[in-house]
Parts: sequence; structure tokens; C-alpha cells
Amino acid sequence: MAEMLLWSVVGLALIFDFVNGFHDAANSIATVVATRVLTPLQAVMWAAFWNFIAFAVLGTEVAKTIAKGVVNPDIISIGVIFAGLIGAIFWNVLTAWLGLPSSSSHALIGGMIGAGVAKAGGHVVLLDGLKKTGVFIVYSPLVGMALGLTMIILLMWLVSFVKRVEMTNKVFRKLQLLSAAAFSLGHGANDAQKTMGLILALLIGAGKLGDDADVPLWVVLSAHTAIGLGTMFGGWKIVKTMGNKLTRLQPMGGFAAETAAAVTLFFTSAKGIPVSTTHTVTGAIVGVGSARRLSAVRWGVARRVVWAWVLTIPGSAIVAAGTYGIVAVLS
Repeated sequence: MAEMLLWSVVGLALIFDFVNGFHDAANSIATVVATRVLTPLQAVMWAAFWNFIAFAVLGTEVAKTIAKGVVNPDIISIGVIFAGLIGAIFWNVLTAWLGLPSSSSHALIGGMIGAGVAKAGGHVVLLDGLKKTGVFIVYSPLVGMALGLTMIILLMWLVSFVKRVEMTNKVFRKLQLLSAAAFSLGHGANDAQKTMGLILALLIGAGKLGDDADVPLWVVLSAHTAIGLGTMFGGWKIVKTMGNKLTRLQPMGGFAAETAAAVTLFFTSAKGIPVSTTHTVTGAIVGVGSARRLSAVRWGVARRVVWAWVLTIPGSAIVAAGTYGIVAVLS
């Protein structure tokens, strides 16, 4: 019975990864679709491929942080992981339905915190790991915004020497294929690893792996397959918010936003910091849009997005805590 429950929760973790890919498909493809470089179908296929191969390029440091750096590994159980996943999935589905680009990463962290606290109290939360994540809730969109703004200003200066606008757009349409690939690579490296970390924690807690074990290859491949498939299905309401409602993007702006976000994700993935790809690319898009003029950014939409960010960890934590309470009563 315990064995069946264990593998059922592993399956639920992969469902979360699929929902993550579905929910965060907008992050990977919003700019490339908004600038009409690729059709939506072509864009999700392109993003899914780069999401899948990310582990081979950028490693699995984020997975280790999630497995051992959010709550005390000693209290990890099937019930805690199950409740944490339910909290994260609920939040992802709710915000996808509302068309708000919230963070799957922070939903998962909130779910783990809520379930862990419900089981054993507030002392199980690892403050160092939470502090690192909390700092980058603020830093990742700001870094994305600063890099996006810097890149678009630099590019605008460079193309000012080119008289033919049509040629400039043509060049940046091709370059956007590379920037979209780079961002999808960063997305896969950061987001798929959250699920790997959960499964690793679950297997360690169940005694299937030692405390110092690395992520098994089958877990790596399963997580990347799930997020790749989720990306292929896409979340089109969020694509519309990211690609059109925040600001209007041209190919050069799309290239600048994706590149700025990709650089941020490469850095944080290498350092093992679980950040929000949503926050990062949203900040980059806002930075690019504000280079033209501040009124080019629809700040009312941006304000709704920020509120979704603020509520993500407490919202998913509350759902996870309630779910754990039900699990504890029934078990």
C-alpha cells in the first residue's frame, strides 16, 4: 500500500510538472508569438524541445535546493509532498484560468511550506533557503527589467545607423529564434528541476535513496518530458497577457526581453537558486516597453500581475495546509 502511494505521488509530481509547462508556456513563447516570428504551434514545439534538453546543458543544482532547502528534510513524507503539490496545482490552475502569469516555482515553495508547517510547526521552515528564494522574488524581475531596458537601449542605438526598418525587423525575427531557445533552455533548467527536487526528496524520505543522492536519470528525463509536453499544450490566456497586454512588442524588443530573461535564468540556475521565470520575463518585457516611454507599459495590467505574485506563496500554502489537515485526518 505504501509503495503504491509513493508512486502515485511521484505521478502527481509529474502532473504538476505538466501543469507547470502548460501554465508557463506563455513565458517561453509570448514574445515570439506576439511579434509573429512563429505561429503559436511552431512556438510551443520550439520551446518544448529546448525545455526538454535543458538538463544536459545547465545541470540540476536547483533540484537539490528544492529537495533539501525549503523545509527540514526530516519531516518530508508522502502526505507532505502530496499536500504541497495540491496547493501548487490549485494555484496554477486558478491563475491560468484568470489569465495571470503567476509563479509555478513560488506556488510549489508555498505548498511545501504550508504542508510542512501543518505537519510539524513553523520551525521546520529553513530560513536560509526561504531567504534566498524571497530575495530573488524581488531581484529576478528587477534584474530582468534592468537588463531588458539596457539591451533595448543598446540595440536602438546600434540600429539607428541602419536606415532600412524592414531589414532590421527581418534580422531580429531570425535572432528571436535564438533568444526564444535560450529563454526556454533557462526555463527548463529552473522550472523542471523543482519537480525533480520534490521527487528526490520523496525518494530520500521513503528510504529509496541515500541522503546525499543525486537526482536519478529517470527522474530527470521524466520531469523534462512532462514539462515539455505541458509546454506543447500551452496556456493561451497568459500568452495574450504577456505578449500583448503588458506592452506592444516588435521583433527587436522581443529579442531584448528574451535575452535579458535568459541571462538571468542561466545565472540563477547555475547557482541553484529557484526563481520565477514568470517574474523574470515579465520584468524584462516591462523594461523593454518602458524604454519607449513609461506610458507604453499598461501599468494596470502590471499591477494585477504583481498582486498575483504577492499572493502566490500564502495562497498555495493555505491550500496545502488545509489539504494536509484532511490527509492527516483520513490516514
